[in-house]
Amino acid sequence: MDGNPTNLEGAANAPFYLPTGDECELFAAASQNNLPVLLKGPTGCGKTRFVAHMAAKLNRKLYTVACHDDLSASDLIGRYLLKGGETVWVDGPLTRAVREGAICYLDEVVEARKDVTVVLHPLTDDRRILPLDRTGEELEATPGFMLVASYNPGYQNILKTLKPSTRQRFVSMEFDFPTPEYEIPVVVRESGLDEERVKPLVRLANKLRDLKGQDLEEGVSTRLVIYAATLINQGMPVERAILAAMIEPLSDDADVKRGLLDLVTAIFG
Repeated sequence: MDGNPTNLEGAANAPFYLPTGDECELFAAASQNNLPVLLKGPTGCGKTRFVAHMAAKLNRKLYTVACHDDLSASDLIGRYLLKGGETVWVDGPLTRAVREGAICYLDEVVEARKDVTVVLHPLTDDRRILPLDRTGEELEATPGFMLVASYNPGYQNILKTLKPSTRQRFVSMEFDFPTPEYEIPVVVRESGLDEERVKPLVRLANKLRDLKGQDLEEGVSTRLVIYAATLINQGMPVERAILAAMIEPLSDDADVKRGLLDLVTAIFG
């Protein structure tokens, strides 16, 4: 697991992110004081974009790891590999971030195997160390190292959640879908579609979000609204774009999709 290294030069090149509160100031303060950060919120509400934005503003390299069921501690820390007939140690993304003073972002950390959280504990207190049992090293985090993790508490089942003992090692920030006054300009900027045509898409998105926990497991993300707006801006008929980007990704159930299309008709006519 190589992770995804990013190094952007300053705020001018930062990925676009529209703050909805004091989240940028809180993240910067946590970074300055070597505090780990946990981002909580639904899929597609801007958590990953926020981290990329802040890494660029702080001029820090970013390693992003998309966590999954098979992700182990070794994937993060590193392992011995055969290279040119020799066995050599290769750092994982977490170890590289610790050595380089970079940000390591674990996206949907609860999806990883349980041994991952054990590895994180000594990095999330005043020790700020990473023991490498296989090499005998005990790395002290280079100044600038920051651990950031995210998860979606509304989606995980009881078997996939963070223990209180882990959550209480982080400064936590809660994210949600932005209100229309923030979401509309974000969709306009990212898709190129004009504001008057974006407004009903955002109105539809909020109606669909109201169905979470009823007909839908998840509400429609800002990301999907941007996809729909992008397709419309490229000339695709509105209903087809909405079906492809905002209805089909939410459900495979034909009856549910018909009900969602009724909402589309009510808003768009």
